[in-house]
Formats: sequence, structure tokens, C-alpha cells
Amino acid sequence: MFRPYIPPEAKLREMTLRPLIVGVLLGMIFGASSLYLVLKVGLTVSASIPVAVISIALFRGLSRITKRKNATILENNIVQTAGSAGESIAFGVGVTMPAIMILGFDLEITRVTLVSVLGGLLGILMMIPLRRALIVQQHGILKYPEGTACAVVLKAGASEESKAAAHTGEHQELVSEVRAKPIFAGLGIGFIYMVIMQALKGWKDVPEKIFGAPFKAASISAEISPALLGVGYIIGPQIASVMCAGGVLAYLVLIPAIKFFGEGMTGALPPGTIPISEMGPGDIRGAYVLYIGAGAVAAGGIISLFRSLPTIWHGLLAGLADLRVGQGTIESKLRTDQDLSMKWVIGGIILLVVLIMLARSLQMNFLGAVLIVLFGFLFVTVSSRLTGEIGSSSNPISGMTVATLLLTCLIFLIIGWTGPVYYVTALSVGAIVCIAASNGGTTSQDLKTGFLIGATPRLQQISILLG
Repeated sequence: MFRPYIPPEAKLREMTLRPLIVGVLLGMIFGASSLYLVLKVGLTVSASIPVAVISIALFRGLSRITKRKNATILENNIVQTAGSAGESIAFGVGVTMPAIMILGFDLEITRVTLVSVLGGLLGILMMIPLRRALIVQQHGILKYPEGTACAVVLKAGASEESKAAAHTGEHQELVSEVRAKPIFAGLGIGFIYMVIMQALKGWKDVPEKIFGAPFKAASISAEISPALLGVGYIIGPQIASVMCAGGVLAYLVLIPAIKFFGEGMTGALPPGTIPISEMGPGDIRGAYVLYIGAGAVAAGGIISLFRSLPTIWHGLLAGLADLRVGQGTIESKLRTDQDLSMKWVIGGIILLVVLIMLARSLQMNFLGAVLIVLFGFLFVTVSSRLTGEIGSSSNPISGMTVATLLLTCLIFLIIGWTGPVYYVTALSVGAIVCIAASNGGTTSQDLKTGFLIGATPRLQQISILLG
């Protein structure tokens, strides 16, 4: 039976004012930097580990200066939980909101704010009842690479007070010592590598080779970054090989095939805007292969959802149990098994539907609000499972967004909603679902970290809602 680093019966400071303030401030900083990174290159990385490292160093330094107690491992976990919310929301905003400008509409601050808040809250609320099914019952099956790595970092930087709580009673033999030096040495090597590569331009960050005939438009490239190497080490060779196989299929099979069969066409083949003969590998990927991948993500997600329904159903039943029992029974649960009440989750989702319909800047109706909730649940579940298998850095959120937009537009087309007024409605559905899926994946990683170190899920869920 699994036992966390901090036993459930241990009494340690957790959600206090200090970690909440630091977590929210770091979340704002990492959110702004992540938004810039998304708009510039279309990518971002998990903020949990950098926030955890900063939190450990900050509180340790403050404790030496002020002679106050150092933060506990549970307080540092609250900091990284609240601080990671900004990065995940920034990614969703960065990949969806510019589309409104491209279509000729104004990018109003109220619309961006509403989409960010509603999508972030939806992702967290949808993930709360899924925690038992995906984090607890799938422990050992779903790795959650960033969440696992963050837990190791937190253990390495644990205060003496936290170590004492972890090494008491029957749990003493279950706690493995974590050496801090190798972890922070790895962080240092990775930082130096990225500085030389990115800032000093020591070498090309993504070397690429494009082939000619007979494999015209085929290409091989490699993004050799410390973050992706670390994720690959954690998820293992099986999942990493599946991801690599997808890249091989796209760049060495599909793109050359499209180039070969379409090169003789004189006009553009929709959804492309220029003839295939004038396209490079990146153009073909963006015009055709991206949509094939989006369909594969949606199909794979639906299949995975159906296969996981028994586990998810039992997890939801366990979450709904607190609607039928008294508050005293809920509080009698182990500290490490206490989630936010389903009353708050259901009430919050109903409130979100009402707010989505009332928000004039979103131009949303009841059907759009229902689609957001349905697609939100689907892709939050898919996002959580995928982050558990391949990590947040490789989570295909953009593919889920494209799939959401395609399904939404198909429904709108069937019922006759084809005017320009529905463009913003469809984009708003896609944007909110995109942010919900992104935040749901991040919440999963945070809850995995908490599960490993022995945090209180309910307090983590509150802190990420505040973050």
C-alpha cells in the first residue's frame, strides 16, 4: 500500500498566508513570461518545478534573515500549486485569442479576462471529481512526469521540521532519503545548456534536415532540450517510442505522401491556401497533418475515455458520496483523501454556465454553454490522462482545441448557425475548452505532487482556484 512522504496524521503548516501570497505573485510572473513565450514560439514549459525551487530558496533565505521558522514542505507545495496556474492559463490564451484579431474582431480586455477566468475555473472544477480515479487509483500506471519530478525537488529541499514529521512512527522505514545535490546539479546543467543555446546562440536549438527526391519534403529534426530529456527519462521508453513513432509517421510518411500526390495540382487544396507544389514541410504540416493529428487526438481521447469509464465512474461515485453523508463523516476521512465538496463543484459548474450565457462579450447562448461543459469534461479527462502518460510539455492542447473548434463548427453548420456573428461564439467555445484542458492537465500534475508528498487535496484545490 502506498504511503506518502508526510503521513496523513502529521500536523504541519500548509495553507497559510505566506505561501498563498508568494504563489499568486510567482503565478503572475510566470503567467506573463509564458504568454510571451507562447505568442513568440507557440510553446511553454511547466512552471511547477521552477516555482518550487524559487519557493524553497526564498523561504530558506528569509528564515535565516528573520530567524523565523522555515516553510514546511506542504507550504512550498502550496506555493508551486498556486504559482503553476498562471502558466497553464497563459498557454490557452496565447493559442486561441489571437484568432479573434485575425478574423477582424477587437481583442477586448473583458473578453480575454472572462475567457481566462471561466476556462481556468472550469478546468479545476472538472478535475476535482477525477482526482481519485486518475491520481489515486491509477498510481503506478500514469506517471505524471512533472508532478513526480516536482515532488522529488520538494523532498530534496524539505525543512528539518518536515523531515522530522516524515520520519516519525511506522512511516520511518517508508521514507527514502532524497539527495539534493544531484537534483540541483541537474537544474544547473540544464540552465547553463539553455543559456548557451538560447541566449548565446551556441548551436541551433532544433537542427533539421530536409530531404530531396525521392523523399521530397520529408524531414528529420530534433529538439534536444533538458526538459524534454527529463520527461522522456521519467515516462520511460514505451511511451517515448509511441511519441517518436507519431513524428516519424508525420514527417517521413504523411508529409512526403501529400507532397508526392499533390505536387501536380495547379490550385490550392483546402484547407491550404497555396498550391502544394509551393509548400514546404512546415506548410504541409500546418495545412493538413495538423488536422489529421487533431482528429487522432479526439478519437484517441474518446476511446481512452470509454476504456476508463469504469474507473472514472467509481471515482465520481466516491466524490458524490459526500452529498449523502454528514459533514462530520467527511472530516473523519484521512487528511490526504479530503477533496472539495461536490456541492461546490456542481454549484460552481452551474454558476459558470449562467455566467457564460450572461457575458455579452462572449456572444454565447445556452447551446454554446452546454458545449463548453461537455467538451470541457471530455478534454479535461483526456488532458489529465495524457499529462499522466507523456507530461505537460508534450500535451497536445492545440490538437484538442482544433478538435473542439471542428466539432463546434460542425454542430453550428448542422443547425444553420453560419453567419459571421457565430465566429466569436465558436472561438469562445474553443478558447474556454482549451484553457480548461490546459489547466486541468496542470492541476493533475499538482495533485500528483501533493499525493506523493502527503498534501491535503482540498487545500491544494483551493490554492489553485485562488492562483
